[in-house]
Amino acid sequence: MGHGGNVINELTADHREVDELFDALMAQPAGAERRRELADRITVELVRHSVAEEQHLYPAVREHVEGGRTLADKELRDHAEVERLLKALESLDATDDRFDQQIATLKTTVQAHVRDEESRLFPLLADACSAAVLDELGDKVRRAKKRAPTRPHPSAPDTPPANKLLAPGAGLVDRARDLLSGRRHHIA
Repeated sequence: MGHGGNVINELTADHREVDELFDALMAQPAGAERRRELADRITVELVRHSVAEEQHLYPAVREHVEGGRTLADKELRDHAEVERLLKALESLDATDDRFDQQIATLKTTVQAHVRDEESRLFPLLADACSAAVLDELGDKVRRAKKRAPTRPHPSAPDTPPANKLLAPGAGLVDRARDLLSGRRHHIA
């Protein structure tokens, strides 16, 4: 993750990347070890993406878009559900019967969220903000993703200022856990 461009281009590219990871996971045979590795990659990408949106996109939506508070609150509820699903997936082995069900539910939930963002929220933000503001938000989102956690933290705050203060520390701890657990070599 870190594609360049304004915030809408950056986040849309993230969406496509996650779609590709879901497709790659679904193409693996049931129980294949690679499925767990791909699920870990999906988790990393979704968590980083969500944290960056919560730190920068949704505050911008609240500030610039008419009715932005309601839109941002809805998106945060979507994120909470995705994070809950990711946390449940984290403990499942790829051979567990519940793994495929959890992946299917996660994929459906993520796709609905993405459709909503791309068809409703992004156009409203594009209409409300200058190109310079959208570019600046893209830079902020890219920086946030680099410091973001790599594992779900459903109890963590999802609005500023607390999320901006705590996410980098959680990200550092997560990367250390990834390194110690061997998960690190599975994530980009």
